[in-house]
This record gives sequence, structure tokens and C-alpha cells, in this order.
Amino acid sequence: MAAGRPAVAVDMAGHGLYARRPRWFTEQPYDPEAVGPEVSPVADVSLDDAAELLTSQIKRIGGGEPVTVVAHSAAGPVLTRVAQQAPELVAHAAYLSAYMPASDVPAAAYTRMPEAAGDQVAPLLRGDPSQIGALRLDFATDDAVYRQRLYEAFYADVDPALADAATGLLTPDGPMGIMLGTTTLTRDGWGSVRRTYLTCTKDRAIGPALQARFIAEADAAFPDHPISVVPLDASHSPFLSMPDELADIITSLG
Repeated sequence: MAAGRPAVAVDMAGHGLYARRPRWFTEQPYDPEAVGPEVSPVADVSLDDAAELLTSQIKRIGGGEPVTVVAHSAAGPVLTRVAQQAPELVAHAAYLSAYMPASDVPAAAYTRMPEAAGDQVAPLLRGDPSQIGALRLDFATDDAVYRQRLYEAFYADVDPALADAATGLLTPDGPMGIMLGTTTLTRDGWGSVRRTYLTCTKDRAIGPALQARFIAEADAAFPDHPISVVPLDASHSPFLSMPDELADIITSLG
């Protein structure tokens, strides 16, 4: 609850309550050689699946009325699809250092663009995403160097103890299908929805240059309805490093 307004966190398809963990993640003893090759149990999760789930969640939360939806990181393409297909359900689409792909462009394509140079997440991935069907991080390892790099990529301005607790809530596989799906954007769909991009100026997972590209592409596609931009002096997880400030900003979006 923020400023008298309810806020509801929902799990995305393939995550949280909808996640399925690969065997290597729970088997003992831990075998680092098993991490890379196992096909992900969420390899079948698509952008269509994720959008269908989010749409049902929005309808349940809003009772059929439009709501403000905040998408973080890889949830961006899901919000884009929902706002395109059901703009009447989205009062405001807020992208928090999230992928916001252009029309008919998969989010995965942006990881190969010049603006993604210096991305600190790609070197941490385990396995071949095209073979295992997931973007996989090794949250089970006790390798101190690897875990420090995870911290720097996702939580650089977060108290280390809090960051460690947050990491413990995560499952290792993000469905690649969400990153490979595309959405055709139209003026009456996504282009009609109020949109804000909250940039994270210290982000090392989705860097400032890539965030700027998302914004520029959106404005070029819909120049009569430019996206609002709110900069945050934060790394990739401002909901942990500056939760009160972030809540105030989101509440102000209306």
C-alpha cells in the first residue's frame, strides 16, 4: 500500500510460483558440470503464455478497470504485448530499466546491439540459451568471484545482506521464449497507452545506452505520443536500493 493505493506484485510466467527448477539446482552434491547442458523446464514458456497470464492478473486485480503496470527487466516485453493487445486494461505502462523492444523486434536482439556493449550479465550466463531454452544464472554456486559479479551486475547499490536474501528468492532460469517473441505495435494499441520509462543510470545489466535506445525507438515510432522519462540514480534493482522513492514516483504516475 502506497499513499492509500494498493500495490500488488505478481509473478511472471516461468518465475516465482510459476517457476520450475532444473534438477542441477537442487541436487546434492552440487555439480558445476551439470549446470550448463540441462534443458530448462521452462523452455516451453513463450511470450504468448506470459502475456496471457499477465492479462488475467490485471483483470483480477483491477476488476476490469485499467491499472498502472510496472515491468522490470525481462518483464518489459510482456507488458508491451499486453498493452498492445488490451490497451483498455493498462492505465499507465511503466518500464523500470526494462526491455522495451520496438515493433516486431525480439528483446533478445538488443543483447547483440552496440548499446549493449559492457553488459555484465552475458558473461554470467551458463549454458547455450538456444539449446537449453533459458537465460540461466548459477545461483547455487559458492564461487565467491561469480557471486560477487552477480552482485555487481544486479545489486551494486544494495546492501549486500539484502541482495543475498533477494538472490535466494530467485530461480535460475528465465524463459528464452519471452525474449524471442515479438509484438507488432500500433497507434491504437501500445501507442495509445500512457508510458513512462524509469531509467537506472548506474545499471550494469541493462545499461544506460540501451535504455536510451528503447526510448528513442519508441519516440520515433509514435512521435505524437512521446514516452515520459524519469531518471533514477540507481543500479538494476531500485525497488531494493530506494524503495520509498520508487514508490512515490510510481504513485505519482496516476
